[in-house]
Amino acid sequence: MPQSFSQGRLFHRLYTTCFGRRSNEAPTPVELTLKHDTAVAHTHERYLSFSIDISVLAGGFWWEGALNTRRGLGTLRVPPLKLNAKKLDRLVRLLGPAYLRIGGSEADKIHYFTQPENEPDALTLTHHQWDELQDFIQRNDLKLIFTCKYGLFKRKHQGRWQGSELLELLDYTQKKNYQIDVFELGNELNSYWAFHGLLSQPRAKHLARDYDSFRELVRSRFPHAKISGPGSAFWPKLGETIRPISNITPKFLAELKQPLEIVDWHYYPFQSDRSPIRTRKARIHHLLDPKSFEYFRHYSRKLSRLRDRLQPQAELWTGETGSAQCGGQPELSDRWVSSFWWADQLGMGARCGQKVMVRQSLIGGDYGMIVRLTLKPRPDYWVSWLWGQLMGTQAYDLASNDPALRCYLHSLKQTAGEQEQELQQKVLLLINLKDHPVEVRMQPDLRESLTTGYEMTAKNLTSRKVRINGKKVRFQGGDVRLNQFPKKTFNGIMAAYSISFWHCSFTTAEAAHTKRSLQS
Repeated sequence: MPQSFSQGRLFHRLYTTCFGRRSNEAPTPVELTLKHDTAVAHTHERYLSFSIDISVLAGGFWWEGALNTRRGLGTLRVPPLKLNAKKLDRLVRLLGPAYLRIGGSEADKIHYFTQPENEPDALTLTHHQWDELQDFIQRNDLKLIFTCKYGLFKRKHQGRWQGSELLELLDYTQKKNYQIDVFELGNELNSYWAFHGLLSQPRAKHLARDYDSFRELVRSRFPHAKISGPGSAFWPKLGETIRPISNITPKFLAELKQPLEIVDWHYYPFQSDRSPIRTRKARIHHLLDPKSFEYFRHYSRKLSRLRDRLQPQAELWTGETGSAQCGGQPELSDRWVSSFWWADQLGMGARCGQKVMVRQSLIGGDYGMIVRLTLKPRPDYWVSWLWGQLMGTQAYDLASNDPALRCYLHSLKQTAGEQEQELQQKVLLLINLKDHPVEVRMQPDLRESLTTGYEMTAKNLTSRKVRINGKKVRFQGGDVRLNQFPKKTFNGIMAAYSISFWHCSFTTAEAAHTKRSLQS
């Protein structure tokens, strides 16, 4: 049994025994405050997006079963992912529309279409795999983010990127009338020092020069595609790691001759036991600590200021995120306890102005939302599903006086014919990190607007299955719908360790009254 699981279970048992509340005690009161009646941020309609790692797609080295890492990769090779499974299509459509990112560490090592004669075991993306991927994208209403090969592991080559190998892929893609919507060059290039040695670490000015060449090549074939970069990895506490070696984002953004459409970054709030750098280990007490969530806000705001100063035309995207770096933490990242950070980061990212949030990963690894071998959805898949069903693109500034009760307010997801009503209907997301119920209090207009909702709970923190409004989530006729679950009326009490989404239905008069009361 993994150490983190046994220690985590013991921690939970001791915590509940020592600090848990008796059932006859009144729930802890928590006060929510709506600061503005207008939205403070807007997300892309494909805000909640996800990735399939190039290693999983093409059959490279991956994490399941691996106990450690080698140069940023798992130590076990997996067969290429089959994208023609109908069950996988159904699961993806339930989360759409979305961007699909194809990237990961082996994006910088992979060969396109032609396998080198002197490397019989080299990872090679085949024409068939690329065709199958494009079919998968088209039938599931996805848009493609593609991480192109940088691969310049010797410093003397950096700043002289040519892209001759990429050109073959671009020409084939153009010939087949396929589409790549967003291009990025290289995967977490600021971390080359950790995985490939200090002498492989690109300097910011060289990377900027290579990005300018990259943009010119891509736009010669796909003139309307967006260019995203630099995709630097950020660690809790460390940020973009070691200065001046790998803190490349500020200088990179300043040195670019051509503008970016997207400034993106990668962030994992925790690290698995496989990770060579562990600033916040994936343990149950960390996964439930609200302080763990706040680093995302700190770095998001820092990047936003950099973007505003150096690339003001660009959107800010979280280009990769997952529960625990290097494949996720076995028997924690795939459990209910790993849903809280994800629900919170979706809400926090939207409020901080992140236009898109790309989850690593859709499938594969302990952090995958779908089990690679069985195609079974994990608990955080259902968090993503509820978010996609309910949360609209407008984020409001709602605050809690208790950091362990997280709160986010959005417009209701807009559907055809509802444009006129959307501003009067909102959805409240509540995340209770406490081991006991809490009583939620708020200004009367907001409280009276709350009607029904969907409360997610589980038998225990390490459960693989979740319930919505007390009912197990099951497919019916290959589908899941909100009306399958019993109605739950908001009563102001949030269950222990729960995530819930609540409808807020304002009449026009109530909305006007709320606006006047906030202004006064």
